[in-house]
Amino acid sequence: RDFNERCAQCSEVNWGLTDGGRFYCRSCHNVTERTREVVNADFISNTRIQTISKGLRKQEKTDGGCEWYVCEGFQLVLKKQAEALETLGVCPQMKDEILCNFWRRYLQKSKQAYCNRPAGETVKALSVCDSSTDVDSEPERPSLLHLSLSESEGDLQTDCSFASSTSRVSESTSVCSGSVDGSLYLMKNQREKLRMTMPMTLSFCYMALLWLREPMTLSDLLRFVVEGHIPYLNVFQHFPEKMKLCGLDLKIFCVESWPVYEEVYNKMLELAAFLDLPRFPDITDSCFLHPDMLCMKYLMEANLPDELHNWTCRVVKKICIGEADFLTLVPGNKSTRNVKYDVLAAAVIVVVLKLLFLLDDRYEWLLSDFAEESNKNNKEGGPYFEFKKWYKVIKCSLDVEQKKLDEERAKYLWRCEKPLFYSAKKKSKVLKRRQMVVNLQNQFGKLSGSVQPAEKPKPSSFQLSWSEENTDGSCFHGHSLKGILQEKCGLLTAMNPAYWLCTVKLCTEKLCGHLAHYREVDFPQSYHFVLRLFSFLLRIQPSYIHDEVCVIEHKLFNKKLCKKSKYNTGLRK
Repeated sequence: RDFNERCAQCSEVNWGLTDGGRFYCRSCHNVTERTREVVNADFISNTRIQTISKGLRKQEKTDGGCEWYVCEGFQLVLKKQAEALETLGVCPQMKDEILCNFWRRYLQKSKQAYCNRPAGETVKALSVCDSSTDVDSEPERPSLLHLSLSESEGDLQTDCSFASSTSRVSESTSVCSGSVDGSLYLMKNQREKLRMTMPMTLSFCYMALLWLREPMTLSDLLRFVVEGHIPYLNVFQHFPEKMKLCGLDLKIFCVESWPVYEEVYNKMLELAAFLDLPRFPDITDSCFLHPDMLCMKYLMEANLPDELHNWTCRVVKKICIGEADFLTLVPGNKSTRNVKYDVLAAAVIVVVLKLLFLLDDRYEWLLSDFAEESNKNNKEGGPYFEFKKWYKVIKCSLDVEQKKLDEERAKYLWRCEKPLFYSAKKKSKVLKRRQMVVNLQNQFGKLSGSVQPAEKPKPSSFQLSWSEENTDGSCFHGHSLKGILQEKCGLLTAMNPAYWLCTVKLCTEKLCGHLAHYREVDFPQSYHFVLRLFSFLLRIQPSYIHDEVCVIEHKLFNKKLCKKSKYNTGLRK
């Protein structure tokens, strides 16, 4: 009550007092360096403060390390990822305005910071090696962390009273982890589904990208991670030297598998609901994530004719999947269907190809022979699109790129380049041993004649690029669809009105995880090849694109399916 200065960040006068004795703004959570000595022990519950310090971290004299918490490690990971995204061209406000607010909200909701410490909570020293360990017991949580993604080197001002109170816990757990709460973090109740993990850092990043409607899909984000443009694998090597990692900390921050699309996406949905976020900004037809925009991108990358974009737009409009209410994420709303924008756009293109070429391993080849004959006699306008020629060009390029990707993944060294050492005494010995290993590898590499690994490619939105300037005819963007279309009632329609459905009925079992079952042997090879192409571009399993294709087909032919269902019911009666 006696502190009446305005907050430097939001100009409000609404101050609270941390357990460390420092003033913080209740409106924007800004923490000042101003401290106050607490005389009455009842003023702050569950605290016993005699003198107030600046809240500096307790430094270990033996190895030069300091006490740090798991949430601080994850904050440093988020900071590095946000900076990498900013380097890739993402809006600068993502880090300090959007992602930082999401992270603060998560810490408050998970009761790790920005909250009152539960009354009567006691610190219990736990030992991982002790068989009588109480799994559900936890140390006192910090009442406030001065968290900002702009902090340098992840040096966060943690409340000193919490640091001192958990020193007893760190004494018993330091053998098993470098962080104060590393062992306790892994011993939490498994019912806590939103315990922070490394894949969840990517969920945070994608949630921030989606809020800003940035032109980066989830498949792009994960691809940049695999290519090394966004820190994720061995990201702990960027931790400052005073944050010692050992034992269970490596189990938390060390990743030895590639991020999975479904896992990152589902965690993003859980996070958005857990944080009670409002409806996200609308995805309109001018946004990059709109199906019309993404279809244009994937048509270019798949080397398909530009005229197909008119057909994808017609399908999007016909089944109303371009509306803002359908595309916009509403956290926690189970009545709306969650949209995977990149998968949806790829599925629309597959449906259009089935509409025009049928993809039954017969009709598309007949159309290709007809187009080949027409091109021999065609001297005006652009060439007719030949599916057979396109198939050969794409298959050759796809096989080369897929082989290159498989080799890179097989050769990837999961071991961290930066050696880890757990004390200043062992530092020189570890560095010397690491340098010896590197020298031996270089010498054996020269003797065996192995090629030095190439530098990682520059980030690009396109994995496959095609230029119309090529004289070999490998670019099909300007090719015409006139050979497979006919005009009826003023509209261009496919010459063949037939169409085959991937499935007559969608699967409704939740345990299955898929709306339709996909096995390569059950479908035509042309259809499987198209799915394989887009699964490579999106780095996901073909079955996920197949699911979306089935959903679009049921929306597109809903009336005919209902009539067929009623007819079959009448026959049974």
